[in-house]
Amino acid sequence: MSGHGDPVPMMARKGGALTGEAHVPGDKSISHRSLILGAMAVGETRITGLLEGQDVLDTAKAMRAFGAEVTRDDDGTWHVHGVGTGGFAEPEDVIDCGNSGTGVRLIMGAMATTPITVTFTGDASLRSRPMARVTDPLALFGCRSVGRAGGRLPMTLVGAAEPLPVRYTVPVPSAQVKSAVLLAGLNAPGQTVVIEAEATRDHTERMLAGFGAEITTEVTDEGRVITLTGRPELKPQTITVPRDPSSAAFPVCAALITEGSDVLVPNIGLNPTRAGLFETLIEMGADLTYENPREEGGEPVADLRARYSPDMKGVEVPPARAASMIDEYPILSVVAANAEGPTVMCGVKELRVKESDRIAAMADGLRACGVQVEDGPDWWIVHGRGMGGVKGGATCATHLDHRIAMSFLCLGLSTREPVGVDDGGPIATSFPIFEGLMRDLGAEIERG
Repeated sequence: MSGHGDPVPMMARKGGALTGEAHVPGDKSISHRSLILGAMAVGETRITGLLEGQDVLDTAKAMRAFGAEVTRDDDGTWHVHGVGTGGFAEPEDVIDCGNSGTGVRLIMGAMATTPITVTFTGDASLRSRPMARVTDPLALFGCRSVGRAGGRLPMTLVGAAEPLPVRYTVPVPSAQVKSAVLLAGLNAPGQTVVIEAEATRDHTERMLAGFGAEITTEVTDEGRVITLTGRPELKPQTITVPRDPSSAAFPVCAALITEGSDVLVPNIGLNPTRAGLFETLIEMGADLTYENPREEGGEPVADLRARYSPDMKGVEVPPARAASMIDEYPILSVVAANAEGPTVMCGVKELRVKESDRIAAMADGLRACGVQVEDGPDWWIVHGRGMGGVKGGATCATHLDHRIAMSFLCLGLSTREPVGVDDGGPIATSFPIFEGLMRDLGAEIERG
């Protein structure tokens, strides 16, 4: 069952070329952070280009529950009237974050140093995911939590009445954990320090600086040391959200494996902590080019053109690149299946605890479509069959995971037989216009 209604079976089949412009939604990571930091600022933050998928709408609803005024104009402009750092009110009801691990973990961080009690829940997928990776460091500030066995939702957090500043080394590369600690540090006295051995996406650091927080980043022998001075008065901002590179990955990769395709994806965010997929695709031999590079709102942006690339080769993806493309491994595995030779992906144990076990989900579906896959605790290898060499013909389980659903639908555009998914409903959580956008490009995707 989908977490947002009855299952929506979908199927994709090989058809003509994909052509045209793909105007993908706004960046999900930046959209979540815009709403949360806007709610923690004093005054009105104005946001254009916000991703209006269910995940982000759930975060907007949560910010209202904490006392911020959040409204949307008919033209899609959002306004957030914030309550200031430490100004969150105690919600009257449970905070339901739907399918969003980013939303729930960042919101937990944002409220952890305010003396309020909040209960969080989510859909079946989110309730199965571990929260201790966030609640453990939040406990260092003085925040208490109690949840289901294994640190799972529903979970109640009691924010610290007298928070302490924290120095925390992130045990595994995770932008969510780093961000939760930094957001908690906003209402703690003194300096909160986060150390990460491997760089993860830095949207939180960039946006905190934009809102007026005193934050520095230094590369040392320990790794990236991020220092935040607590209790600033955050200044409201005008934010233009760039388009999401994780969403762009689907029309881009579909174009690379669909004969005759030429697709332009305008205004894509190319933050170096997010662009690992595109770097990997180019190494594989993809015909991928950046046009009109520029900077918007402190983030690098360009128009991305992808053309059919029949001669791609398998590569070994450096483990150090994993953090910059962790959400893109499912769709990369689809491209890898159509390349020549093995594509080796290591240092990816984070994929085991996403919306689903993404390694297992993709490996099972690819095998059912005739692709050889090997996998271990933190690695997997897809043995490519060359362009046009994947049989297809399977209905793949999505496990309530939007990226698994979209990945297999993209695969079906290149296989000899159609590929189905048992439930495309969760796609709405991150990419609500995926189906229409892909059809407009020429993809043969249907429901039922």
